[in-house]
Amino acid sequence: MIFSPFFAKLGGHVSVTRSVAFGVVLLCIALIMFVAYFFMDKKLDAQTGEAEEKDDPFKISDIGKILSDSGFWLVALLCVLYYSAIFPFQKYAVNMLQCNLTLTEPAADSFWASNTVTIVQYVIMLAVAATGFASNFQKKIINQYLLLGLSIVALIVYCYMGYMRQSEESIFAVFPLLAVLITPILGSYVDHKGKAASMLVLGSMLLIACHLTFAFVLPMFKGNTMGGVMVSYLTILVLGSSFSLVPASLWPSVPKLVDAKVIGSAYALIFWIQNIGLWLFPMLYGKILDMTNPAGTAATELDHTVPLVMFAGLGVVALLLGLVLKAIDKKRNLGLEEPNIK
Repeated sequence: MIFSPFFAKLGGHVSVTRSVAFGVVLLCIALIMFVAYFFMDKKLDAQTGEAEEKDDPFKISDIGKILSDSGFWLVALLCVLYYSAIFPFQKYAVNMLQCNLTLTEPAADSFWASNTVTIVQYVIMLAVAATGFASNFQKKIINQYLLLGLSIVALIVYCYMGYMRQSEESIFAVFPLLAVLITPILGSYVDHKGKAASMLVLGSMLLIACHLTFAFVLPMFKGNTMGGVMVSYLTILVLGSSFSLVPASLWPSVPKLVDAKVIGSAYALIFWIQNIGLWLFPMLYGKILDMTNPAGTAATELDHTVPLVMFAGLGVVALLLGLVLKAIDKKRNLGLEEPNIK
């Protein structure tokens, strides 16, 4: 989020090609890592003998058992609704901020307009992530709070720098930072206390609140730079935290709904269903944006209200499905509200 604009603007001439090339480099690194992992995994199977079970191998008919389970479909639909309201939003979020915030570009020769500030912000983001993540694994309480405090201070410094840069992309890049802090905490809570289904309901409520805030509250602060940026930061951070509820509570719930033998197929089907939403909703957002704005409207003057309400609607449906899932869990005793560690 923070480096794509950096590479696009590098050298004074704006070109998206450089950002795409940066993404290709990351994908090449990931491919190399996957190939290395493949051979390491194959070697481990040979050493331990833990290959696929010969007595009860996977059959195509097993997929039918997964698809006939109502609990699986509820989790799959919750997944597609969550992700469809998050990832497509990221595509349009910076433009939404451009249309609602009143920012003034810093002087071209100042530190805040330089490429250096992007590097500094990224280092601070790493500090937020590293200290926040490490705080979850400290045995001494004083060390835990010390690292957590350092992480919060680094987060505040990052937000201050984003404000000083008067940059929409820098403001939105704060999105994953609070999630970095709380995801391990939420995962640990689900392991020891449970309440996964309740977390899904809470995540849906936060999702609805955030998109409605972007749609109706943020436009009220147009002309108020400080107020608009503060509302943006708070809403973006809460939206990121709601997103962290998904991996912490939804994914660990899948093994409680399907047989262990078909767990890989179940996850694959969920991702397949999820990708349908990731194809559909960016297109819908763009179509609705075109339909609700007069032809020729400047890119920084677009009204994002209606498509944002669409995302809030996805949250409403997710909330209803979450409540249904809680009811089914109580009726069928699936154990979704039970701790993973007993």
